Amino acid sequence: MMDCVLGVDGGNTKTIAVVAALDGTILGAARSGCGDMYAYAEPEPAIEQIALAVDTALDQAGQTPESLAAACFSLAGADWQEDYDYLHATLSSRGYGRTIRVYNDGVGALRAGSPDGTGVVLACGTGIAVAARNAAGEFWHASFWVESLCGRELGNQALRALLRAELGITPPTALTAPVLAAFDELSVESLLRRFYLRPMRPPGTNELSQLAPIVLREAEAGDPVATQIVAQHGERLADYALAAARKVGIENTPFTLVLNGGIFRHQGNVLIDAVLSRVRQSAPSVAIVRGGYEPVIGALLLAFEATGVVVDAGLIAQLESSHPNNSLFAT
Repeated sequence: MMDCVLGVDGGNTKTIAVVAALDGTILGAARSGCGDMYAYAEPEPAIEQIALAVDTALDQAGQTPESLAAACFSLAGADWQEDYDYLHATLSSRGYGRTIRVYNDGVGALRAGSPDGTGVVLACGTGIAVAARNAAGEFWHASFWVESLCGRELGNQALRALLRAELGITPPTALTAPVLAAFDELSVESLLRRFYLRPMRPPGTNELSQLAPIVLREAEAGDPVATQIVAQHGERLADYALAAARKVGIENTPFTLVLNGGIFRHQGNVLIDAVLSRVRQSAPSVAIVRGGYEPVIGALLLAFEATGVVVDAGLIAQLESSHPNNSLFAT
């Protein structure tokens, strides 16, 4: 056995755990289901999903919990101090690290994109994580302060646009045909029935989120309805980024804004332009990082830092050379 560190990114869609040696070499990585304890009636199912990912990653690495010098859990559902206390106690009881850090998932996503771990992150996937951290280590995350945004909300907006266009309230939209095709429906009415007619099972959050690329694509193609949806969405995202910056006192500084998650990986500029236009009204010198590492790598970097290991170019090179296949992260 050797001393290792563990990084965990737990979200609503998936939980990823990565085990690495102290030189940065990734030894094991695994994936499980939803790790957000607020997605269940009780927190235990989320803990079991987190444990499944961790134990599988440890097995792949040929290590045991006793070998973990430090672990960082960056989790959706770590929202209030009571959540931090519960998660820290529960994960400690399983022996997942001699030093354990628990953060909201936004903090891991920020560390994955910011060179020094400071700034603001908008992590947009099925849902949204917003977090900010200053040079003193003070951080804030939006959690339940933030409204529904990103994949699920873009999907909801697309469906609403179809209904309004079908009723003649708004002009026809190019969204109609691809959204109907995504659900294998022939008419807007049949799609509406699918959501509300008993005993049909209505599409879930993940299915709605899969409409987001359609909205982004049609906005880039110039559809006025899709363009308005995406532009307004970008402005709302920017408002939360600025609020996060204010919370840690960096709004009027040249802070780093990390745009992370699947929504921002889409090839196009309508959403990005809307975010930047709004942010730069208050923070004209903001530095943009689009993408960065997977959020679990941010959690891993925080685990390295918790052990006192310096995150330098050599360690980053080892992480990059041993990074898991991208299929592990596919939604």
